Amino acid sequence: MKIPYKFFLLFLSVATVVSCGNADDDVNFAIDPGDGLGEGKPVDECLDLGENDLVLSIQDQYTTPPGKVSVFFKVSDSNGNPVSGLSADQFTIYEQGRNDECFGTISTSESKARISPNSQIFTNNTILVLDLSASVLETSLEELKTASISFVNTVMPTPAQESYKMAIYWFNGENKLHVLNELTPSKEELTTSIEGITEDISNDPSTDLYGAVIKSSEIANDLLNESTEGDKIGAASLVIFTDGTDQASRYKKEDAQKRVDNANPNISFFTIGLGTEIDTQVLTDLGKTSSEFATNKEDLENTFKNISDKVSERANSFYLFEYCSPKRDGSGESNLAIQVKNGSLQGAVQTKFSANGFTGGCE
Repeated sequence: MKIPYKFFLLFLSVATVVSCGNADDDVNFAIDPGDGLGEGKPVDECLDLGENDLVLSIQDQYTTPPGKVSVFFKVSDSNGNPVSGLSADQFTIYEQGRNDECFGTISTSESKARISPNSQIFTNNTILVLDLSASVLETSLEELKTASISFVNTVMPTPAQESYKMAIYWFNGENKLHVLNELTPSKEELTTSIEGITEDISNDPSTDLYGAVIKSSEIANDLLNESTEGDKIGAASLVIFTDGTDQASRYKKEDAQKRVDNANPNISFFTIGLGTEIDTQVLTDLGKTSSEFATNKEDLENTFKNISDKVSERANSFYLFEYCSPKRDGSGESNLAIQVKNGSLQGAVQTKFSANGFTGGCE
């Protein structure tokens, strides 16, 4: 199928914005790339829905007897920023059977359309990496602990869910990424570990920032691979805090940047910098999804809060949308278009499903 000219122009403009910015760039705007990041295609022109301000990136879809269609996707704006908090009444369903010239609207109430909990098929891991070199321990440890606990409270859901987990690591000048708390869904366990950080936790005053980036990127990739075994779909967020530049000189900046740039696209990278000794350009490059900077320790909690909000928005921009189709066994394959409206913005995506085995009585 040919890509509509308007969509092609939109694609080019979005690609340019995303490639030059410091926004969430893990949204894949390609058509049917085959890599699990964005299945689907632009909606048929017969619907005349207009240009897309929002991008629906299908991650997975399946059908369940007697007639339920489930589509799991991520919603982003045209700048690649995640869109969270959508409800079922903001979606419109269109179906096109083999006897239909164009799509017909399916009533969301009659089809029992809903946004369902996605924990059965989706996992989200967050890795918080803290610089505990001498400068932090001596001047801003209490502020860092308060900010980190606030970060945990924002990112981790209440009550705890097995599909949302976090691990905390720390680094100094050693050629090692230290574990503060293994991956866990427990907010209380993470908080206790942070509260237990003392000034004597580290005996190396140097900073191995690039080593920490390389090692934590490997951990994030391994966790993503483990959490997506079987039929699971997953995402990971890596958040790195530092108050300085790399002093250990054990690894090169180019090698750390390569790990970030070549990482699984479903891993987001965030950086937080404190003080006047940081290199903001380096941290912006390494935090390719987003970066925040605090000029003094009193601003650290707000800076962590800004990043935690973005991490949460990203995790909550994945939706499991389900509805009961009126199509029945014997109707073959049908085209499906899903449109979402959020204020003045709209976007849509098209896919298809098989109604084999469909009967009435869908719940």
